[in-house]
Amino acid sequence: MGHALWPLALIVLSNCVYNITAKSTPAQANAFASLTATYLTAAALSFAALLAGRGGGVPAAFGQLNWTAPVLGLAAVGLEAGYLFLYRAGWQVNTGPLVANLCLAVALIFLGRLLFGEALTLRQLAGIAVCLAGLVLVSC
Repeated sequence: MGHALWPLALIVLSNCVYNITAKSTPAQANAFASLTATYLTAAALSFAALLAGRGGGVPAAFGQLNWTAPVLGLAAVGLEAGYLFLYRAGWQVNTGPLVANLCLAVALIFLGRLLFGEALTLRQLAGIAVCLAGLVLVSC
C-alpha cells in the first residue's frame, strides 16, 4: 500500500509548496520571467535526475519520447501562468486551488469517459452534483 501512497503524498506536498510559492510571487514581477526561472530550475533538476538514473543513456531516453512531452510543456506553462494570474486577480490560497481543482475533477470525469472509455456511474454523477454544490458554497 505504501508504494501507492507516496506519489499521492508527493503531489500533496508539492502542491502545497507550489501554491504558497505562487501566491508569494511578487505582483510586480513579470510572470513569464518567473516562469522562465521556474522552468530553468525544473529543467536542471530533471536533467540531473535523468543523468543519475539507470537506463540506456540520455539519447535513448529522449528517443522514447513522442508528442506528449512538448504538449505537456505547453499545458504546464498554461497551468503555472493560470495560477500566478489567479492569485494576482485576488483569489485566496485557501479557495482558488480548491475551486480550480473541483472544476478540473468534474471536467476529467467527462474527458475520461470521452477519450478513454472510462465508466461514468450514477455515483460519480452524484459526486459531480456534490462538487458543484460545494463550488457554490466555497466561492460565494
